Amino acid sequence: MKPITVLLRYKGTGDAARRFAEEMESSGTAALIRAEEGNLRYEYFLPMNDPESVLLVDSWRDQTAIDAHHASPMMAKILELREKYGLTVTAERYVSDELPERDAGYIC
Repeated sequence: MKPITVLLRYKGTGDAARRFAEEMESSGTAALIRAEEGNLRYEYFLPMNDPESVLLVDSWRDQTAIDAHHASPMMAKILELREKYGLTVTAERYVSDELPERDAGYIC
C-alpha cells in the first residue's frame, strides 16, 4: 500500500479561510481527524502569495482510511464550517512513491 496525500486549497473572502482553519484547530476537530485510524498528516499552511487561501496537507495510509474518514462525523463538521465561512475548495491527489536515488542528494 502506498500512502495517499490530498492537497486541499480552501479559498474565501478576506481572512475567512484562515478563520476556518483556526476554528478547525480550536474546536478540536483537526485533532480528532489526526486521531482517526490511518491518518498520517493533517496540517494547515498559509500561502505567502494568497492571503485569502489556506492549504491543507491531508495524508492517509490508503484509500480505505480515506473512505472511513469520508463516512465519519468529521465530514459533517468540515462541511458545516466550510459553509459558515463561505469557502470554495479545490483538491489535488498524490500517491506516495519511493524517493528516486537521483533525488536523494537534494533532500536531506
